[in-house]
Formats: sequence, C-alpha cells, structure tokens
Amino acid sequence: MADSGLTQARGTAGPAGQLEIIRRTSFGMTVALLIQYALGMVVNLYVTVPARDQGGGVLTAIGRAFANGPVALAIHAGLGLLIVLGTISLVVRSVASRRRPLIWLSSLTLLAVLGAAFNGAAFVNSGNDGASLGMALLTGVALLCLALTLYVTGAPGAAPPTVRGTAERSSTGRAS
Repeated sequence: MADSGLTQARGTAGPAGQLEIIRRTSFGMTVALLIQYALGMVVNLYVTVPARDQGGGVLTAIGRAFANGPVALAIHAGLGLLIVLGTISLVVRSVASRRRPLIWLSSLTLLAVLGAAFNGAAFVNSGNDGASLGMALLTGVALLCLALTLYVTGAPGAAPPTVRGTAERSSTGRAS
C-alpha cells in the first residue's frame, strides 16, 4: 500500500516531512488571514463599536469584543486569537526544522500578527482610525511573510531546497 504524503508529513519523515508540515501550516494561516482581512473590512465599514466598549485597555477590549461586540466583531476577535495560536505553532515548527530563513519568516509573521492584534484591540478601545490602518498594514506584512515561507519551502513533493548555511544532517550527524 502506498504511503500518502499526509501520513509521511505527520510521521517522523525527517526534513522533508517537517517542510511539508510548515508548508501546510503556512497555507492554512494564509487562508485564515485572508478571511480575517475580509472580516476586518466588514467590521470597519459596517459595524459600530458601542461607545461603552471604549476605554479600559487591550485585554479589556478583547473581552468586550466577545461579550458585548456585534457578532462580526466577536468572530473577527475569535479568529484573530486562533491565528495568533497558529502562528506560534508555525514558529515552533520552524525552529524544529533548523532552517534559518523559515525561523526568521515565521518570527516576523508572529510579530506582525501580534502587532495587528494589539492594533485591533486599540481600535476597539479607542475607535482610532490609525489603529485600524495599523491592523490592516500588519496583516499585509504577515501575508507577505507567509507567501515567502511558501516560496522557501518549495512545491509539495519536491526535494527540500538547500539554503546556504542550512546543510542537511545525515543520520550520523555530519553534513551531507
């Protein structure tokens, strides 16, 4: 029976399996961020944040978005928290792969996502248009980093690309 790529990616298939997991996670995060971006536009154009939700800080703003916010705002905040968790997972997987370009790209993605989240909470807290713009721009930065991650990991099923300074290790621990 032939082994599917999914089974190989989930197992301990070595560097190729790690790259496949990073590639799939990056693709999923890209789709989630695009959905989040669209939801953000809907919230920005059609949702009014209640005045009672303003003031109180970042964490309070997130809680108010869930408890008091309109449905679109609550969904936007919930998906944002899931994206933060997914991006943390991407960083952990990239570190495990020991590929510096992936570590840098996933770390930049995480910083951009966290910045977007804090700008979003600041927008709920103050209604400042600059915070909304910051959220949108940082989402764009995160999307760019994820697109570059997909480029660096290569096509599915292809041999892992070699990047200077990240030589593959054989089972003996020596560079091949």
